[in-house]
Amino acid sequence: MATGRPGGSWRSVVAMTMVVAVASSVTGARGQLRMGFYAQSCPGVERLVGAFVRQHVRRVPTVAAALLRLHFHDCFVRGCDASVLLNSTAGGVAEKDAPPNLTLRGFDFVDRVKTLVEEACPGVVSCADVLALAARDAVAAIGGPSWRVPTGRRDGTVSSMQEALDEVPKPTMSFKELTDLFASKGLGVRDLVWLSGAHTIGIAHCSSFADRLYGHPGAGAGAGNDTTDPSLDAAYAVNLRRRKCRAANGGYAEDAIVEMDPGRHLSFDLGYYRALLKHRCLLQSDAALLTDAAARADVESVVGGPEEVFFQLFARSMATLGTVQVKTGAEGEVRRNCAVVNSPSN
Repeated sequence: MATGRPGGSWRSVVAMTMVVAVASSVTGARGQLRMGFYAQSCPGVERLVGAFVRQHVRRVPTVAAALLRLHFHDCFVRGCDASVLLNSTAGGVAEKDAPPNLTLRGFDFVDRVKTLVEEACPGVVSCADVLALAARDAVAAIGGPSWRVPTGRRDGTVSSMQEALDEVPKPTMSFKELTDLFASKGLGVRDLVWLSGAHTIGIAHCSSFADRLYGHPGAGAGAGNDTTDPSLDAAYAVNLRRRKCRAANGGYAEDAIVEMDPGRHLSFDLGYYRALLKHRCLLQSDAALLTDAAARADVESVVGGPEEVFFQLFARSMATLGTVQVKTGAEGEVRRNCAVVNSPSN
């Protein structure tokens, strides 16, 4: 199997990722986060969050994808500071009301968790930590991996729609655009590859990949009436156009939802990567992974190995994501209500 990197087996992928993880875990503001941060000020908070999340994810498994996506979008704008949870105000439109975030879910769920935490330990545990813990516990609750979440994040007090427009990855991005954006957050190419694996429990609106089905420039001259992205499996594209994204009146159903791992979107597994290698991924940003030889080799390697290897790699990248541009110490605040900044009297 071609790899594009020295030693391209799944074993070498794990070994190289371990080196990067160890090297990055002790740098910058990330080092101010620590395990057991609330051991004295709010003992048992992680058990409280975990129990609530597990109870509800068992009943509504789609909560896992919602919380994971919410955490990801939060960390990409101003770092992991729960700014995505803030409501818009008269002073400005917040991140949550930016077009890329209009399909985010889970805000009410996070509020419920935060209410429980506030009842136990008022004004102690940040919304950013609640979200990071809840995302981890939700993935584990549907059979996915778990990972260490050091705590001590502080909540941001600024939330900007424009910053969300600028910083949240777009479904139409090329591989270079994605890697440049990830690099600006301190995330590497392999973080891009493994974090994309979260799409195994994801869904996408037809509007997010319409350009791959209609009028795609890559169709080229002589394509006849077929204007589909040629990198998309032809039979899969026909199914999307004629069934999944077809409105009752025969038009394009932009708001229709399609599973990113058809038939298994409630299972955290390698299904996304297998579909990717068959050219049956929905988003251009997913297909972009195959345009880079090294990224493709990593995908092929992990698909050829035990599922636990993907779990390990995903967990490491999630642990790194959770430390992106965190606020600690005297920065920010600990919000009482995740949707609004504290009043001066708090």
